[in-house]
Amino acid sequence: MADYVLTTCSTADRPREFFEKREIAFACFHFTMDGTTYPDDLGKSFPIRDFYRKVAAGAMPVTSQVNVDEYVKLWEPFLKEGKDIFHLTLSSGISGTYNSANAAANFLRDKYPERRIEVMDSLAASAGLGLFIELLADQRDKGASLDEIKACAEKLRLHVHHWFFSTDLTSYWRGGRISKAKGIIGNAFNICPLMNVNDEGKLIPRRNVRTKRKVIEEIVREMEQHAEGGAGYTGKVRISNSACIEDAKKVKALIESRFPKLDGEVEISDIGTVIGAHTGPGTVALFFIGDLRTP
Repeated sequence: MADYVLTTCSTADRPREFFEKREIAFACFHFTMDGTTYPDDLGKSFPIRDFYRKVAAGAMPVTSQVNVDEYVKLWEPFLKEGKDIFHLTLSSGISGTYNSANAAANFLRDKYPERRIEVMDSLAASAGLGLFIELLADQRDKGASLDEIKACAEKLRLHVHHWFFSTDLTSYWRGGRISKAKGIIGNAFNICPLMNVNDEGKLIPRRNVRTKRKVIEEIVREMEQHAEGGAGYTGKVRISNSACIEDAKKVKALIESRFPKLDGEVEISDIGTVIGAHTGPGTVALFFIGDLRTP
């Protein structure tokens, strides 16, 4: 058994069973809906289906990051047991939680000077963060030391590809990320923005694609261009979605038809409440290991 613990954030957007099975602890972000604040605890306190139903009806949730005290509460029991910590945060290009994690780590290093606490900015989000921590857990289970895990993470970080498309721009204009006029026109003309996460961990619009059918083809074409080994890719693929499971299944089927050597089945999970507060319903995200991410 490893003498360290892998931890991350709830924004890794994988099912609770995944974290339990892989022995990965997570810190919860939060969201406020209709005046009540809930933990982003993978649908336990607020079912994800109900969350998207309320957002579609006009609710505008507000999110907040993990604070210093919450990181301390997550890590201190492991430190008392004599375990070291390796933590992957949500991308600093999206959230300030990396700073909170570092503040908590510095506090605990003073309190437990014999223990190591390694905090890394994942430059990743949603199931891209989930895939990243999963691959580290694979190495841990093969006997990797903490130093080896850190080296693996540094090498892998800019090779975890994130590609997204959205078929509903309502939450984007409600939240001010695009103008209302662009959102309404985009919805009316079936314009689906194709986006990715760049080398600074920021979500970047790449191009607009008209119709869902075409954007599904485009997102898989990006994987063909960027995946390690192209069509011969032998790694894992993960997909997350916000209340549009049928679209996610179409992406999955197309990937499995074009990449015959994948490591296991393409798994689909929900985009959680914190990431989903910004995307709203209608977003599909694709994650795989590929070439070096660009600006």
